[in-house]
Amino acid sequence: MDPLTGGWTTSPLAGDSLRVRVEEPSAAAGVRRRITVLAERLGFGGERLGQVQLAATEAATNLAAHAREGEMLLRIVRDGGGPALEFVCVDRGPGIADVPVSRTDGYSTGGTLGLGLGSIERLADRSGLYSRPRVGTVLYARFRPPGSPSAPGPPMAGLAVPIDGEDECGDAYTAWETGDTADGRTVYAMLCDGLGHGPLAARAAWAAIGAAHETPSPSRPADVLRHAHRRMAATRGGAVAVAAVEPAARRVRFAGIGNVAAWIVGPERRHGMISVPGIAGAHTERIREHAYPLPPGAVVVLHSDGLTSRWRLTDQPGLLGRDPLLIAAALLRDAGIRHDDRSVLAVTTSAATASDVTRSDDTASDVTRFGGG
Repeated sequence: MDPLTGGWTTSPLAGDSLRVRVEEPSAAAGVRRRITVLAERLGFGGERLGQVQLAATEAATNLAAHAREGEMLLRIVRDGGGPALEFVCVDRGPGIADVPVSRTDGYSTGGTLGLGLGSIERLADRSGLYSRPRVGTVLYARFRPPGSPSAPGPPMAGLAVPIDGEDECGDAYTAWETGDTADGRTVYAMLCDGLGHGPLAARAAWAAIGAAHETPSPSRPADVLRHAHRRMAATRGGAVAVAAVEPAARRVRFAGIGNVAAWIVGPERRHGMISVPGIAGAHTERIREHAYPLPPGAVVVLHSDGLTSRWRLTDQPGLLGRDPLLIAAALLRDAGIRHDDRSVLAVTTSAATASDVTRSDDTASDVTRFGGG
């Protein structure tokens, strides 16, 4: 199966994702140019293109004016709802002291993204925000091409960023949600960290992704992993983890090779899942599958060793249960190691809170110009 079709949430290909540092006012113009190129590839034009440009420019302007170490990830995402354009903003403070008030039109704050936040949320088809004073803010906004049907946000989201100096990321992820069965719906999630960096590592990671897309569903995680192991034999190999998240059964089934970290994170604690030593595509111990209890409302997180394992969602009040993209972005910012490829995939098991905003159709053409800062 083509990795960009079907009901999959998959890493963007090289060229579909751009990372932009936003630390000075001139960066906003660069963000506007780059997101215009991506938007036009998806058929955005006219008023809708103007809305995308406005939202991205407002986000970049406020990052430059108020944030520390601001970055934006601009990307084309494809899942069961079809292609969409998305930007993700992250910074390291000072954060927003009162998020509901910051959404009020005309309100200016010394924290990140104060003025203009309300307009970004109205213009986007879906958006989300999480902020902590003195820590920082993560925000995303997603835009469907004109004429695209409305679609709910999937319960999984990921981010992958290459090491500085490389255009291709050696990490890749994919996730897909099965239809209703006797045991309810299941989300299959895979993350692969190709050995090394650059194009050869990316080739190994995408071999694993391709194997997952070829495996009939439903399948056991161990079977998906075995298929990936065989497919990666012609590459330099890597570390691979596969999870089947079954909220109705309150269970996660898991199989992994190598050092992709896998966690079940509940309200009180997190529990690690076990991979066997080895290199997928080269040599490994016998592949084993384990089953773990899934607490109500828990999130399942897979990440490469580009993130340290010294993180706890309990240090992020209110983040558990939010949109999976907010969780992934916060973890990438707080646990990411900058001298490696970095990737994280989050699968939620409860509905996102009302703070994750979906635009209603009656505000689709509501365009209001706000100043920065």
